[in-house]
Amino acid sequence: MLPVRLDRTRAEPLPAQLAGTVRELVTGGTLTAGDRLPSSRALAADLGVARAVIEQAYDQLLAEAWVETRRGSGTFVASGGALPPAARAAQAHASAHTPAHASAPPTRPRIRPATREPQLIRLDSGTPWIDPRHLAGWRRAWREVSAAVPPRGYPDPRGLPDLREALAERLARTRGIAVQPDEILVTAGSTDGLRQLLGALRPGDVLVEDPGYRAAAESVRSAGRGVVDHPALEPVTGLAGCAAAYVTPAHQHPLGRVMPAADRLALLAAAREADAVVVEDDYDSEFRYDVAPVPALAALDRSRVAYLGTASKSVSPSLRLGWLVAPPEVHERLVRRRTVTHDTPPWPTQRAMLTLLRDGWADKVMRTARRVYADRAPRVAAAMAPHAELAGPLAGMYSTWLTDPASAERARAAGRGAGFDVPILADYCRSARLTGLVLGFGGVTDAELDRALDAIVDGLARR
Repeated sequence: MLPVRLDRTRAEPLPAQLAGTVRELVTGGTLTAGDRLPSSRALAADLGVARAVIEQAYDQLLAEAWVETRRGSGTFVASGGALPPAARAAQAHASAHTPAHASAPPTRPRIRPATREPQLIRLDSGTPWIDPRHLAGWRRAWREVSAAVPPRGYPDPRGLPDLREALAERLARTRGIAVQPDEILVTAGSTDGLRQLLGALRPGDVLVEDPGYRAAAESVRSAGRGVVDHPALEPVTGLAGCAAAYVTPAHQHPLGRVMPAADRLALLAAAREADAVVVEDDYDSEFRYDVAPVPALAALDRSRVAYLGTASKSVSPSLRLGWLVAPPEVHERLVRRRTVTHDTPPWPTQRAMLTLLRDGWADKVMRTARRVYADRAPRVAAAMAPHAELAGPLAGMYSTWLTDPASAERARAAGRGAGFDVPILADYCRSARLTGLVLGFGGVTDAELDRALDAIVDGLARR
């Protein structure tokens, strides 16, 4: 029997209480990799609750990769994630022919020339769906900005106090991060937050997932630091020589996997041993369709994790606004620097975001977008599955598909012929040798998505 106590008087739902307790038992060492959990029927009888309560908690833990199921055997504490077959073969080939980390002058990523055809619609992984019916709330926020009185001088170096208060409430409610408003720094997006953070860390290279977010690798180089390539789906067990590790644990960009619980704990242990900071880019974690959002890595160790959030995926990329929660010592260095540099987002942008949060507009937009993505993701999967291999679970506003290089190029050419710019996975790789397509479905209409899929599938089907 698990040492679990559920409290019906608490506001937190019973499945969430149970899932949280299991996480604590794993992180505290009471449960270890390979331990078998009680069956849902047996645990429900022990706790005196409906079996559905246990099943919901187990589903959430399974989605977060804290547990794994073995057919005919039950549910066990996870021992680590597994690569899809195509990814495993490609990563094995890359490991045999490529050093595990960068050395000497780092190589620049292969960046394809920007298209000159303005009519092309880019199926990128970062453009969200904003329901046109919600635009009235957006306009209302900016009307309030025009009527508000701006500060007399430079604003608070941490950001607008009322906005930080609203963000603190939101982080606690949606990401499980207990933080005070004064511990938050408002930034001009996650890339700006990373840039500022890199300037406040001790000397050293930065481990970056490969394939990974291209802007992150470029930001590291621009800060005069070396990029250490690390296979995106392998655990980080050492950070010698690194000042930081940049990761996207809730939804690996661009492969889509949730970082398994064992890998999370290994990463934190490596960071403690090397006195390094883990930079968690939590770019679209709220867009899960099947279970609740995966808890943030920062909730496990605030002293070691720097948390980056953004409004780009929930409100608008053009707003250029985000937030940073850094370890205490790093936070103080950042505040002192920002006091001198005034490196904060424009006051009107912060004031508009405050209104969007207070009015519930941001929550409304995300709920609508989540429903749209939940409908579109299976449609994309149904069209693509006969021709390519899904790299990770369906979540967020894009999915990544593994193919051979020739098929990826044919699909890209077919998409361009139909008026769509289709990103290919190779563009996100540095040392990795993965090929395929990264299909964003947030920044298009349903009709546009259908036309794009028809063209892409036609390209994949050609030989």
